[in-house]
Amino acid sequence: MTYTSNPVLDKLPAHLQQYIKPQDYGEYSAIDQAVWRYVMRKNVNYLSKFAHASYLEGLQKTGISIDHIPNMYGMNRILKEIGWAAVAVDGFIPPSAFMEFQAYNVLVIASDIRQLDHIEYTPAPDIIHEGAGHAPIIANPEYAEYLRRFGEIGSKAISNSKDYELYEAVRHLSIIKEAQGTPQEDIDKAERHIEDLQNNMGEPSEIALIRNLHWWTVEYGLIGTPENPKIYGAGLLSSIGESAWCMTDEVKKKPYSIDAAYTSFDITQPQPQLFVTPDFAYLSQVLEEFANTMALRRGGLSGIKKLIASKELGTIELSTGLQISGNFDSIIEHEGKPVFFQSIGPTALSFRDKELVGHSIKQHATGFGSPLGKLKGMNLAIEDMSPLDLKAYNIFEGQQISLEFDGHIKIAGEIITGTRNLQGDIILVTFKNCCVTHNDKVLFESNDELYSMAVGQEIASAYNGPADLSSFDLVTHKVSSTTIKSKGNASHTQLEQYYEQIRHFREGKNITISRHKVFEAIRDNYPNDWLLPVELYELAKENGDHEFAHEISVHLQSVKLNNPKVGHLIDDGLDLVNHKCQTEKLK
Repeated sequence: MTYTSNPVLDKLPAHLQQYIKPQDYGEYSAIDQAVWRYVMRKNVNYLSKFAHASYLEGLQKTGISIDHIPNMYGMNRILKEIGWAAVAVDGFIPPSAFMEFQAYNVLVIASDIRQLDHIEYTPAPDIIHEGAGHAPIIANPEYAEYLRRFGEIGSKAISNSKDYELYEAVRHLSIIKEAQGTPQEDIDKAERHIEDLQNNMGEPSEIALIRNLHWWTVEYGLIGTPENPKIYGAGLLSSIGESAWCMTDEVKKKPYSIDAAYTSFDITQPQPQLFVTPDFAYLSQVLEEFANTMALRRGGLSGIKKLIASKELGTIELSTGLQISGNFDSIIEHEGKPVFFQSIGPTALSFRDKELVGHSIKQHATGFGSPLGKLKGMNLAIEDMSPLDLKAYNIFEGQQISLEFDGHIKIAGEIITGTRNLQGDIILVTFKNCCVTHNDKVLFESNDELYSMAVGQEIASAYNGPADLSSFDLVTHKVSSTTIKSKGNASHTQLEQYYEQIRHFREGKNITISRHKVFEAIRDNYPNDWLLPVELYELAKENGDHEFAHEISVHLQSVKLNNPKVGHLIDDGLDLVNHKCQTEKLK
């Protein structure tokens, strides 16, 4: 095991554990720590006025420090008190897996941290976004339950093949954009590829629609009223640029509704509009409204068609409660209803999410097909027949029988046995010497091989993934690309050492370090670095060394002239220090 477990993580199935990686806390450089500290100090200062009250309360409850990148082990010790846990992963993981983690009350945290050059925003998931954005809000019980329920429903959403292609493209962009030295033309090419995919997705799948809901709530949600909103979405809470911009009149504020599911987004651009929920409870109300549109609850012909189009492992649940899990390949329909379905490859049968004995993927290694619906000319479905009814129609062990269903599906053979659920209802009928036909076409024929016919009048539900997780080997994850670690040269390594020296001085680990010498080295050798001078300015002000603080301030003005893009970051950093010192004087 590459991580420290706890009672919440112990419940994770193996197919989710495969995404977890060690945090490797020692890999965070002093520059990384300084980036975290700058963003958190600026966020807490700003968000104390504009974030939902749960944010600041959550920072305390979850043990997230302003001065130190959170250690996952330390976070978990505190998170378990509210029934949650956190794990480290490598960047983006597939949406269904991400949501399933949430269903288990586990927060997925990309443990990498953004570069200093991307301190305001990065499209890549990082520990600032996850740890400082998602974690604090889950301390609110109403929101935490929404997040869990969202994961439970979202992990059942059906995708299509283009969804995975888009996921891979977004993951690739997030990696190269955060990697040092990536040529701009490579980034532009990756962005164009995503744009092309987004413009040619066709009819949006369930996973695409629920991903929109996730984006406009969990990532970029506002709460309150359109006239007076507060921030709760992690994407806004972790972006020191967009959290301020989103409060301007340039960003349209719309009342949150199910319309958000049909509103697409661009991960590479600031959002031109946001949705405002009146309260956290309303999020759950809209989620349930959306769930009512999913194949999970609607089933039927459209549900199984979604599974066929997805080409992914999925499950249909019949009206008897029988669950068939596999890759669905084809259906025969009659008068708008499915009358026969067929899966290909390993298929398992379950009831109440537990595999039926004798119906594993070994028994159905090449697929499973069965008629559905009522027998022709009969109003009483097989599933509704009592033992006496079954006997009256010769549907019992040892009988040679021919059954014709609506839609010209016929099954003939000798009945061997029936399988019943706990309520005594029949859910499977097993034949030998069996032949299944549609009109004149043979769908299945055997002599010695047994054939099990599913009993069910209709498809009550269709959803992503297997009914029983243990039926299939789901530990098959292979990362097609992985986050790129920058290879620091000697100059960059020396810069990291200067950051570390000042960090040790501030924390009292080594107070013999000459801050003046460090400043001179930065000024002479790293004229574009602005964050360490801001930290030196803070120490000078705190120590009452006004002459040194002025010298640093003058240098920072020259940095601003040479690189105007960081001017507002420098100003904000100095303002934070000055405001803090002024506040302490007034105490």
